[in-house]
Amino acid sequence: MNNSLNIIINQYKGFNEVKAIAIGGSSAAKSADNSSDIDMYIFVDKEIPLNKRETLIKNFSSNYEIGCDYFGAGDEFFVDKMEQQLDVMYWSKDWFENTVHNIWEKHQPSNGYSTCFLHTLNIFEIVHDTENWLQNLKDKLKMPYSEELAQNIIKRNMMLMKDKPFASYYEQIEKAIKREDNNSINHRIAAFLASYFDVIFAKNNILHPGEKRLVQFAKNNCKILPEMFEENINKLLAQPNPDTLNILSNMVDKLRKL
Repeated sequence: MNNSLNIIINQYKGFNEVKAIAIGGSSAAKSADNSSDIDMYIFVDKEIPLNKRETLIKNFSSNYEIGCDYFGAGDEFFVDKMEQQLDVMYWSKDWFENTVHNIWEKHQPSNGYSTCFLHTLNIFEIVHDTENWLQNLKDKLKMPYSEELAQNIIKRNMMLMKDKPFASYYEQIEKAIKREDNNSINHRIAAFLASYFDVIFAKNNILHPGEKRLVQFAKNNCKILPEMFEENINKLLAQPNPDTLNILSNMVDKLRKL
């Protein structure tokens, strides 16, 4: 592990709110590329004050954002000596333990991404865990994937995709097409695909890896895939579009002018 990262980790260890620290994301999964940042998960029993977090981060970064709560409590900063971005997420120890329990032991599904938190836990590289709490939680995943969990995920998400008698994603997309409501079509297709992949991973007894590189991950890891799997997804999304980023930038610029 990079020496600068070790120093940062050691400083976080000094906070009495911190109970465990892990490295996750593509770094832990060994799938990082040149555009990848480092994901650090810090488990706390109470919130770390912003001023303490900022004091630590300013020692390592000249470009940072403290108190990012857009996707949950966290800080993002560019580590100058590493020339790499570090994303720090602060997760409640009790919340995470309950989440794992509800999914893995009580077999509760969700609308897409049912086992993502379990996958995150499974690939963690634990770097601080004085009470062995996080390792004990991770060890629970050595149990075989429950058939009840798989069936709950499949049933819920197949219902959402098309089997519900009312307001399935298919029905919502059908209505949006009739209205020529492209924004709604796009929104509901994204939800449809979230459930689609949730079913595939559950059928294969594989923990859901998140939203990145899903087609390639499924092809590499799933023994059971629907016919025309990749072909249908490519047809549905019709991407990549070489103008996508230009269009997005233009939309933001025009909005900013308002």
